[in-house]
Amino acid sequence: MIVVSNTSPITNLAAINQLHLLQQLYGSIIIPEAVYRELTDLDSPVPGTTEVQTYDWIEMRQVENYSLVTLLLRDIQKGEAEAIILAMELNDQLLLIDDLQARIEADSLGLKFTGLLGVLGEAKNHGKTCT
Repeated sequence: MIVVSNTSPITNLAAINQLHLLQQLYGSIIIPEAVYRELTDLDSPVPGTTEVQTYDWIEMRQVENYSLVTLLLRDIQKGEAEAIILAMELNDQLLLIDDLQARIEADSLGLKFTGLLGVLGEAKNHGKTCT
């Protein structure tokens, strides 16, 4: 299953030391360049900064169609826009995104998505434990 993630599921899971749940559930995740930059181009690291740079199961990919990203930037932020378009380009099966407006955009484009609570619920349903 191809899973594309926005910033918030990564930072929130990393903040509670549960980022490993993404690997347990999905094997690997893909993030667009804008999400990578949101996590790494900072004066001070945030939860997830080190992980996206070092975990081999988190892969960064560039979006090909920036004109579609530009259209989405009217309503949502760049990381969210790139995550949505990358998910479309990869014919993704799941998009991890929390922002309501970004979810509305993803839904209008026919993408399947979940957020942090969905990931935690799925982990519980599959017997994955929080360590």
